[in-house]
Amino acid sequence: MVERMSKYIHLTLGGFCVALGLIGAVLPVLPTTGFLIMAAFFFTKGSPRLRMWLLDHAHFGPLIRNWEETGAIPRRIKALSISMMAASFVICLILGLPAYVLIAQAVLMSAGAAYILTRPDN
Repeated sequence: MVERMSKYIHLTLGGFCVALGLIGAVLPVLPTTGFLIMAAFFFTKGSPRLRMWLLDHAHFGPLIRNWEETGAIPRRIKALSISMMAASFVICLILGLPAYVLIAQAVLMSAGAAYILTRPDN
């Protein structure tokens, strides 16, 4: 019973991540690849068939496989990610958000940027 429930939870979380990834393909504020990597992780226990579908996908499959094998992020994606973070921060500065929001944003974006920059290139 617990194993069956775990399977459905993983399947549901994987489906939710795929949905967010598809939304992210249209909206620039959501990280498509990140959600699809999480979906592949959840589908490992929830649905191996759906996991293989993701890994065999022409566009997203290579990115997911690269991440799983090496933890690598393409240099172009690194540059795009850091640029988008900087642009978001500048927009928030221009909008005049409160200092505590800007500080929290700067700390979190710096941590995210540091993580991205420490991943190997592929």
